[in-house]
Amino acid sequence: MCSRSRPKPLRPGRPRSAEADTAILEATRAALVELGWSKLTLGDVAARAGVAKTTLYRRWAGKSELVVDAVAVLFDELELPDRGSLAADIEGVVLQFAALLQRPEARTALMAVVAESTRDEPLRERIRVSIVDRQKRLVLEGRARAQDRGELPAEPDPEAAARTADLIFDVIAGAVVHRALVSGGPVDEDWVRRFTAVLLGGLRAAAQTDGPTRNP
Repeated sequence: MCSRSRPKPLRPGRPRSAEADTAILEATRAALVELGWSKLTLGDVAARAGVAKTTLYRRWAGKSELVVDAVAVLFDELELPDRGSLAADIEGVVLQFAALLQRPEARTALMAVVAESTRDEPLRERIRVSIVDRQKRLVLEGRARAQDRGELPAEPDPEAAARTADLIFDVIAGAVVHRALVSGGPVDEDWVRRFTAVLLGGLRAAAQTDGPTRNP
């Protein structure tokens, strides 16, 4: 009987904090689209999310950090589909990436924080950690899958493999961002096919150069 009179345990705080974070990041993206970077304030985000302004300041040092995290969530939605070949896999993820960059909240946020990071080294580091490093998982996953299929040779040197992964990511991200946000050309299936052919040609040439056929 005594156990019935005990108060119910409090709900753990972590799920509630996660819910608040989700609301805040959604409110940040909505405010960016409506107000733009220059007019966006933490107070406006707090009001939209239904939280106290102090809640934001406990989690983020300022607007730049908040916007980076808001857009990082969108990039985490990217997936590498298994479409049966390395070329098809690359085409699939590039089309996803291009579609993401067409979303107003992603486009506005990414261009704003990149511009700010040119004069803010800590912000640049946050972009690298929160967006760039996390999305390199797609390159690692795609390369491992292609190696399992026999499309790419194994890379026994971990340091060389990491450098190659960095380069592949830079090439893909740089080309798609430039095409979608700078030159304004369409990232359609025809462009993606041609880009993938160039990328794979470079990968195969690099594999032949670095492979066992090279003599000292």
